[in-house]
Amino acid sequence: MVHRVAVIGAGPSGLTAMKACLDEGMVPTCFESSDDMGGLWKFKEVSEPNRASIYRSLTINISKEMMCYSDFPIPADYPNYMHHSKILKYFRMYAEHFKLLQHIHFQKSVKSVRQRSDFSRTGQWEVVTEDRGGQEQSHIFDAVICCSGHYTYPNMPLKDFPGIESFEGKYLHSWDYKGPEDMYGKRVVVIGIGNSGGDIAVESSRVAKQVYASTRTGAWVIRQVSDDGVPVDMKYNTRFVHILFQLFPMNFFNWFGEKKLNAMYDHTMYALKPKHRLFSQIPIINDDLPFKILSGSVIIKPNVKEIRGSSVVFDDGSIVEKVDTIVFATGYDYGFPFLPSSVMYNSGHRVGLYKHVFPPNMEHPTLAVVGFIHGLGAIMPQAEMQARWVAQVFKGDKKLPSNQVMIKSVEKDTKNMEKSYNLSRRSPLQVDFVSYLDDIAGELGVRPSLLWLFFTDYPLFKRVLWGPVTVYQYRLTGPGKWDGARRAIFTQFDRMYQPLKTRKLKEPEASITSRLLKLSLTVMAGGAAVYYVHVHYPTTISTLLSKLSPLTI
Repeated sequence: MVHRVAVIGAGPSGLTAMKACLDEGMVPTCFESSDDMGGLWKFKEVSEPNRASIYRSLTINISKEMMCYSDFPIPADYPNYMHHSKILKYFRMYAEHFKLLQHIHFQKSVKSVRQRSDFSRTGQWEVVTEDRGGQEQSHIFDAVICCSGHYTYPNMPLKDFPGIESFEGKYLHSWDYKGPEDMYGKRVVVIGIGNSGGDIAVESSRVAKQVYASTRTGAWVIRQVSDDGVPVDMKYNTRFVHILFQLFPMNFFNWFGEKKLNAMYDHTMYALKPKHRLFSQIPIINDDLPFKILSGSVIIKPNVKEIRGSSVVFDDGSIVEKVDTIVFATGYDYGFPFLPSSVMYNSGHRVGLYKHVFPPNMEHPTLAVVGFIHGLGAIMPQAEMQARWVAQVFKGDKKLPSNQVMIKSVEKDTKNMEKSYNLSRRSPLQVDFVSYLDDIAGELGVRPSLLWLFFTDYPLFKRVLWGPVTVYQYRLTGPGKWDGARRAIFTQFDRMYQPLKTRKLKEPEASITSRLLKLSLTVMAGGAAVYYVHVHYPTTISTLLSKLSPLTI
């Protein structure tokens, strides 16, 4: 029976892991190497080794309703896209509300996690920690949850850039970047065009003489501000869209999405067009980059071929001279140096974990990894769902399949990801945000049933189908049910609009045509949902109808 649980890291994943343990009656002890909670979102002027690092101006590219924990909505007056200081404040509110701080041991680094000699009988672990003074201490736990993240070890592929040793200026990794203060009047080359590379290119271009953004593969760029000014994830990350993705071929959505993006700014004309299709890799979310390219502040270049003193030579033969600064936005390596290699199962480019959580080769399921996941969505909802499942497994309320079945599942996931996504050593895994949440919710027994809602709570059905897939949906029923979930879903757009109501205006009423169109689309979507369920789960509808007995008055 699991009672004492070690949680490694007090970032967003560690916080929700502690809460999940407390909800199930277990006692978590969290070891945090820094002097504060928040993980990645705790800004520090000087980057600390073996810790995630962010820049001073960082604002999250996921809207607040899509990134919050499922039973603790972000305050209505907070902006939709929050600065890192606001995110940290939200985490503090969450930790204080659920009384998590008393379980965190700050400035305690985990040096090793090892199975005890009697692991076959007890499933217990020995965790060795070290404080700032170098004093080591050993602890015994019934289970361990690793929440150390994967933006900790910067990847600096200097060997891929011949002549870097001759560079006469300054070079750094995006992990070390804090702001553009040292780039005034300088010529800057940013290597890599992911979200960090795009942000740094845009910000530095405001003060630099010229910025060049070098990309090996190109990228699709989407806006945070979508149609009608609504955050893009609240507009398109809906169950209705998700159902369409199940019914139509992916090539159609790649074509449609690319056409829509190119209608805003032609990616070929802007030299951004990548080699991969839109939905085979997570796109860049950046509203400012296209304008910076259009204004000439940022010039897109191909991959760097070599460096000659202060000159940078690109694959197409073009040369930029008198370069002062090179920023390597080249991603991160990942690892779990404190875990024994024997407990890690490798599959493809990645550490193979059953449903991206449990090592599949353990004798006892008392080790879990939470937050080591990558999807087009915030880590908070995904980590929370994982943590809830982990706590249920530790408690014994949910069972894992045999090791053999889990290993087969891991290998199948690897093949499916390699087929669907553009993976690499530094981006070894990717999941569909909604599908993954639904999958883990199914393990927990908290996945919302559209068919059930259609018959029992039609107003809620409409909001769950048409509205954004916010994680309140996974608190409507089952273990961990929250009485405020329904209201949170009904008021999610109120919280989105609240910070924008800074000037009183008369709001137009919806027309009859608009209402009729929405009603007809709802009926069509309901029919599509029923058809999808009937085809994939033939007995579900008859079983559901048999449970519905007429009301007596």
